[in-house]
Amino acid sequence: MAGLLVAVFWAILVSFLAVVLVRLAQTLKAATKLVTGVTEQAVPLLGEASATVRSAQSQLERVDAIASDVQEVTSNASALSSTVSTTFGGPLVKVAAFGYGVRRALGRQKTDTPAPRKVVVSGTLPRARRAGRKRGKG
Repeated sequence: MAGLLVAVFWAILVSFLAVVLVRLAQTLKAATKLVTGVTEQAVPLLGEASATVRSAQSQLERVDAIASDVQEVTSNASALSSTVSTTFGGPLVKVAAFGYGVRRALGRQKTDTPAPRKVVVSGTLPRARRAGRKRGKG
């Protein structure tokens, strides 16, 4: 009877291991299909990603060239501005100052007619009157 019990135990054990091995084989087949599918889809995606990176690199090179050109134009404009300021700034200020001086001189000549002087006989002079104007701030 003990032999029969051991034989039944071994039969159940072998059946259990067979079911486990069949399930493991199915899992391995599914994993193999999954890896194959991922590989088939990943290779083209990697190729497209590589092409995209190359395109982005070429665009960045173009942008870099444009940025360097803009920097050169900016420095040229700055140099031109300082040259124009140096060339025309000083003489224009001098011409403006001369014109202002001439206008003031001509304005004084027109209004510089001597006012008649009053002779005061008494020993004290009257206080000067202030005009009714108030000077505004600003």
